[in-house]
Amino acid sequence: MNKEELINKGIPKHVAIIMDGNGRWAKQKGEDRVFGHMNGVSSIRDVLKAAIELGVSYLTLYAFSTENWDRPKEEVDALMNLLVKSLLEEIEELNKNGVSLNAIGDLKQLPDNAQALLKKSIDLTKENKVITLSLALSYSARWEIMNATKKIAEKVKDGSVSPEGINEEMFSNELTTVGLPDPELLIRTSGEQRISNFLLWQLAYAEFYFTEELWPDFDKESFFKAIASYQVRERRFGKISEQIENE
Repeated sequence: MNKEELINKGIPKHVAIIMDGNGRWAKQKGEDRVFGHMNGVSSIRDVLKAAIELGVSYLTLYAFSTENWDRPKEEVDALMNLLVKSLLEEIEELNKNGVSLNAIGDLKQLPDNAQALLKKSIDLTKENKVITLSLALSYSARWEIMNATKKIAEKVKDGSVSPEGINEEMFSNELTTVGLPDPELLIRTSGEQRISNFLLWQLAYAEFYFTEELWPDFDKESFFKAIASYQVRERRFGKISEQIENE
């Protein structure tokens, strides 16, 4: 895939990814699920590099959902340890490549050490301007929407906001993705074709790209293919083709 050709055709500003298939990948190799998660970190590095090369400004990865807390304790503990280990190992590389780390979700549900290290990592990379890497951790779109609704309801209750004053911008500003543009492209690996409670509000007009590749097999070339697929889509936002052509 020609990188320069992709760049010349226009690159989405924000790409979101559901990283699926670590467990199945490990099972195929006769290993436990944790082995798949460990190898999935390499794919994150590859995709982050690819996004930087193409000029993507925002990359959001669905790393751990609220539903994932219901997995076996051994796997959850391993995932939390992997998160801490990865953060410790990647800070220098993130700074070297101009990556600003961000996190979205119900972060207070994370173990204390993970919360502390995540906050430290975000602080250490906050001045970087090349790309914002957001990790969705203990994330649920339904939780996020309910949480935003409660915040706005409290403002209505105390009189600081009127019901008539509630609009899309106000609602978006109460989400954990405040400050991030909506993704133009969602990628999901492993062949599953659903969004699994991820960015329900923000993905309203995103293009979806599904691939059979399991996440540990998804590399830079795979990312380029997803971008190439996005570039042949016509994004109309409810309009007709003729209107888009005349803009």
